Amino acid sequence: MVMTFSLLFVTFLLLMVGLKYWLALRQIRHVSQNADQVPVQFADKISLAAHQRAAAYTIAKQRLGLIQTAAGAAVLVALTLLGGLQWMADELTRFVGDGLPFQVAIVVAVVVLISLLDLPFEWYRQFRVEQSFGFNRMTLGLFFADNLKTLMLTAALGLPITAAVLWLMQSAGAWWWLYAWGVWVVFNALVLVLYPTLIAPMFNKFEPLKDAHLAQCIHALLTRTGFSSRGVYVMDGSRRSAHGNAYFTGLGRAKRIVFFDTLVERLLPAEIEAVLAHELGHFKLRHVAKRLAFSFIASLAFLAILGWLIEQPWFYLGLGVEPSSAGARSDGLALILFVLVLPVFTFVLAPLGSLLSRKQEFEADAFAAQHARAEDLINALVKLYQDNASTLTPDPLHSAFYDSHPPAAVRIERLLAAGAAHRALPATA
Repeated sequence: MVMTFSLLFVTFLLLMVGLKYWLALRQIRHVSQNADQVPVQFADKISLAAHQRAAAYTIAKQRLGLIQTAAGAAVLVALTLLGGLQWMADELTRFVGDGLPFQVAIVVAVVVLISLLDLPFEWYRQFRVEQSFGFNRMTLGLFFADNLKTLMLTAALGLPITAAVLWLMQSAGAWWWLYAWGVWVVFNALVLVLYPTLIAPMFNKFEPLKDAHLAQCIHALLTRTGFSSRGVYVMDGSRRSAHGNAYFTGLGRAKRIVFFDTLVERLLPAEIEAVLAHELGHFKLRHVAKRLAFSFIASLAFLAILGWLIEQPWFYLGLGVEPSSAGARSDGLALILFVLVLPVFTFVLAPLGSLLSRKQEFEADAFAAQHARAEDLINALVKLYQDNASTLTPDPLHSAFYDSHPPAAVRIERLLAAGAAHRALPATA
């Protein structure tokens, strides 16, 4: 069984890496082949130079992704089959013993190691790729300050929840995974409530929207759609990037509407209203609640699987770890092994999540067409495509596998149809 599981792991790892490379190379080739002509739907809105810039930006990101995929696979093999995790466990046992401190320490050590290995890629993405296309506005000092804050925040939030889960694994009996799931759900709900007022301000400044006309339009939209929030805020996104965006954050009464300052500066009030109507659609159609519920159901299923795997010696041995190296049961090793290899076995399911997300994006667009002008949302999207250098010609298979949003041309065609249908309603009533 040990050899069978090792071969299964290697097979799925090769499948994941092979698919990533195949899809990335398809994307590079397709975008490159269509870089010399703007799609007809955008010919009067986006220049050839902007279209070619988007193509070059997309290709640059894909090439970096190819290197990162290979590095990630190499690190995973080194930690598992080549004995890296076993070596770390043996060394830590010498210093902290084999109790709960060891279980927490091995998880923390692997997370810190992977974060450090990812740091050069983050730096290159920000200061080479993003900067070469004019998007980066972050200084090196801010880059390291953000990473330090993230490390401190991860420690403050992650250490207690990790220790709690590992303690339950040791002390709560065969149904530990159910209790751990309850703790995980409460923890995530708490973070969602605290994020707008305590966590997000650690990284960005948030100011109430000052544009009186825009605030009035937004208030009218919120009234029409029956939505309430704790306020509309503008975030200093331009401090780090030229990209523009808008989002909702928080849970329950703590919900906030947040616009990047770059978006407020670029879009007209009617276009911002249409973008907000789209985001409201996600809430009114319960997309956010459905995604949250799905994540909780998935986490319950994964914890149940871990609850079974933790008792199987082949799970450890098949991944290069001795099950007795941390005492009677290697809970910390089991947890970190599971987290490391889960993406390998679930990667092939990614298109299902992308499909559901694109379906919800279409529904939110239709909602926006009912409560704002579809033409305003189209104009806003075109500006965002141009400003964010989003490719208008993605490879269809790459898009189907990865993209959470529909391709630009398809999305705009749907919006035009939705706008026309909405305008026709009074005439047919």
